[in-house]
Amino acid sequence: MTTGKKRTIVNVVNPICCGLDVHKDSITACILYTDTTGDDQTIIRTFSTFTDDLEHMRDWLLSHECPIVAIESTGVYWHPVHNVLEGHIEVVLVNARHIKNVPGRKTDIKDSEWLAGLLRHGLLQSSFIPPQEVRTWRDLTRQREKYVHSLSNYKKRVHKLFESANIKINSVVSDLFGVTGRNLMSLLSDGHSALTLKDIEECARGRLKGKTQELYRSIKGFFTDHHRFMLQTLLSTIATLEATIVSLDTRIKRLMADHEELLERMKEVPGISDISARAIIAEIGTTLDTFPSAAALASWSGLCPGNNESAGKRKSGRNHTTKHHIKPVMVEVAWAASQTKNTYYHDKYHRLKTRRGAKKAIIAIAHRIIKCLYAIIKYGDRYKELGMDYLDKKTKKAKMNRLIKQAQSLGFRLVPATEE
Repeated sequence: MTTGKKRTIVNVVNPICCGLDVHKDSITACILYTDTTGDDQTIIRTFSTFTDDLEHMRDWLLSHECPIVAIESTGVYWHPVHNVLEGHIEVVLVNARHIKNVPGRKTDIKDSEWLAGLLRHGLLQSSFIPPQEVRTWRDLTRQREKYVHSLSNYKKRVHKLFESANIKINSVVSDLFGVTGRNLMSLLSDGHSALTLKDIEECARGRLKGKTQELYRSIKGFFTDHHRFMLQTLLSTIATLEATIVSLDTRIKRLMADHEELLERMKEVPGISDISARAIIAEIGTTLDTFPSAAALASWSGLCPGNNESAGKRKSGRNHTTKHHIKPVMVEVAWAASQTKNTYYHDKYHRLKTRRGAKKAIIAIAHRIIKCLYAIIKYGDRYKELGMDYLDKKTKKAKMNRLIKQAQSLGFRLVPATEE
């Protein structure tokens, strides 16, 4: 048994701090500090979420010399608070899963006190809040993603409409929304009573000029006025969505004009296009100061397994970060990289696929790509292609030693082949 001076197991990191329990219409704030006698004291107030009241809360925090606050990441309700406090008070945005209070004793006041207590002892891990410029890029790229998904859904509705009307254009053309397909849809929506083979010949482009007879047969169906009205509505919506996507692309490029050199270096990586490069820096920024290492960035992105070990036994390491905006972007990049010929990622993907399956192999490729991007963005490096035979060269010596031992166990001796 050892004795010694009394030591504090958990040290005080923030002597004066505040916990904010944020809701849609109200915020409960709890300032935690130590008085002159050494006792802990709390000051609790409730504010509304209107901007003027949030400014009163900011002045109230500054009057008590509170330099840092903790906010639970509750939907979008933390955004108004952050907008008011940014530049005046440090904001620690906390994942709700990390700070669950004791069940059965939960109120707004106790939640704010619990947050303040954890923040005071440095037990909260802050989420990544990018600068205002990057948040603007995020809004635009995420909005673009939603419009692209909506556009895809409306195109599927056109396919469904044609199937219900016995129109089989999609069985002849590879892309219904290519030039020929759009010409035929325009012809159907214009209301021509009887379409002739000559009308079809005027619509065909490229190699489809040799398939005019098949195209003519494909538009013979039960296309009524009802189907025509539905097609006109769908095509109008599709045109609006496409115009909006073009407008978003133009604005995104204009706002990122100062980072073209970085984007060009990112596009040297196999699988990364101009759109995906802009989406990536819109999520992680252009400095990566928040991430101390490439492994930290990969973990934050949900592209590496978690740790779950107990009593010396490894259990399921499923990563809880399943819904992350950058994760589907990186998975899409990884799929594209795995299809590029004569590249390291192509070879590595097929090696992993045979052992772990396609999905796990793609996550592993996305993991490697984002770690590569970390060096490109943070240190200004350029991508260096290792080549299709990199892994073979890396393991050549180990393979030779293994073959030599196998030969010796069978009573043979391997010698290098001499060139004639």
